[in-house]
Amino acid sequence: MFRLWAKVFKENRMIKDMVVCNDNGELRRTQKVFAAIDDICNSYDLSKPIWLESTIADFKRHDKTRFTQDNFIEPIDFDYLEIHVIEED
Repeated sequence: MFRLWAKVFKENRMIKDMVVCNDNGELRRTQKVFAAIDDICNSYDLSKPIWLESTIADFKRHDKTRFTQDNFIEPIDFDYLEIHVIEED
């Protein structure tokens, strides 16, 4: 099972969180991450974030990254969205 934890922070406080699970064994890890981000953005009514070089590097290194205003085209009403892979197949 693949699980990704998404947390929304504003003024250093977590204001929302959700865990997205994916049991589809046919998808690669990258596809599971993108599918989870799609679910998160749909749930929180957000545009999809842009993966910058620093975002990709953090995610590769720590299985965790933050999306700030720089990653979104539209304005956001929080400080950052953090995603963290908490379980992999």
